[in-house]
Amino acid sequence: MKPLLQRLAALGVVLLLLQSCAGEADSKKSGSEFEVPVTYYTLDNGLKVILSEDHTSPTAIVAVYYNIGFRIEPRDRTGFAHLFEHMMFQGSQNLGKMEFIKLVQQNGGVLNGSTRFDFTNYFEIVPSHKLETMLWAEADRMRGLAITQDNLTNQQGVVKNEVKVNVLNQPYGGFPWLDMPQYANENWFNAHNFYGDLNDLDAATLEDVSSFFKTFYAPNNAAISVVGDFEPEQVKAWIAEYFGDIAPAEQPAQPDISEPRQEAEKSFVKNDSLANKPALAVAYHMPERNTPEYYAMGLLDQILVQGDNSLLVQKLENEKGYSSDVSGGINYLGNMFNYKGPMLWMYDLTYDNETSQEEVMAAIGEVMTGLRDNITQEMLDQAIVKIRSQLYDDLGGFFGLGRADLLCSFALFDDNPGRINSLESEFRNIDLETVKRTIDEYLRPTNRTVLVTNPLLAANAKTE
Repeated sequence: MKPLLQRLAALGVVLLLLQSCAGEADSKKSGSEFEVPVTYYTLDNGLKVILSEDHTSPTAIVAVYYNIGFRIEPRDRTGFAHLFEHMMFQGSQNLGKMEFIKLVQQNGGVLNGSTRFDFTNYFEIVPSHKLETMLWAEADRMRGLAITQDNLTNQQGVVKNEVKVNVLNQPYGGFPWLDMPQYANENWFNAHNFYGDLNDLDAATLEDVSSFFKTFYAPNNAAISVVGDFEPEQVKAWIAEYFGDIAPAEQPAQPDISEPRQEAEKSFVKNDSLANKPALAVAYHMPERNTPEYYAMGLLDQILVQGDNSLLVQKLENEKGYSSDVSGGINYLGNMFNYKGPMLWMYDLTYDNETSQEEVMAAIGEVMTGLRDNITQEMLDQAIVKIRSQLYDDLGGFFGLGRADLLCSFALFDDNPGRINSLESEFRNIDLETVKRTIDEYLRPTNRTVLVTNPLLAANAKTE
């Protein structure tokens, strides 16, 4: 499975021209606008099902999303949600250890899984004539996982090695995707080390794993989307046959994951013995999902850091020459749509040892201080063009995986996967005054956290 630090940009946002659908309904084409076909219904056991036909190629995607991410994993069990992601490939009632992976690959498919803030997901992309096989296999492991001490011990070792390779023994390991939430947030659920403390990973017991599976991997805590070349009535019959009799489970009350309003700027330094030059990340707390300010921040993200014409790239790379790798976005482990709790808008860069942090921050200040007064409607219009271009690329790329991602996310978080068909209008509804109001409240210096990586490797080299 891919490590958490990979941002999986291929799963990125999918903004389209569409109207929302509710209940079990199929969206229809209107005029020249492209609409994502959406059929949405719920099984008696609570499993949310989303079907989206696309007959442009003889392939199909099965994506299963469970409404459990590392944001709400148990205290003293950091990394547990990610550990469990690995356990899902260790065998089930009818498939032995690693046989799920072999089944997909031997049938010409690809697969993966990942753990995010608010969900854990699994997907398979296969030739469409193997769709039934994948539905059977996903149902088999939802119905009953092979939870044994040998499997647990093995995967504890695998995840611990992941942490060592990707974080502890890696230059800039965890910067800023793992580090920044721990510095910027106050609530433990948003601020703990979600990749996993080594001691916490060792402390996980077989009882912990069994309880976690029975609770959070139940059908009434999940959504499945099928995207691609299929006949809807046939797929409905398969889903009813394979998933329909899996028992639901009582879900525990959700913890409070809210964040207090940040009232003062935060600044931190992280020493990195393997880094050879300094790095800097800046983060701001996001507005609540689905509010006008939330969509305004999506436009501001495009204006400030997305693409060569963005303001911070122009200032820091082209004008000042301080960096060549300015990047950022909303939700580093996904996109601005596939999360439900508090989130950060963030950007980061590395810069030469001859450049000071003060110089970099001064250049950033030149952009941010004048942003409210300099922003124009033309800039907003250009931001929407950039969003649409990126999103249509994502929709058509990797066999529609971005589409499957949003359909499951909107089903889990909003009970409305048809939101995929109304997103562009939400952005177009944002006027200049809303953007300026958003800048005042969410891009204020007192809502900012600055994290700098101090390159000890470079410092040691200078003294030798």
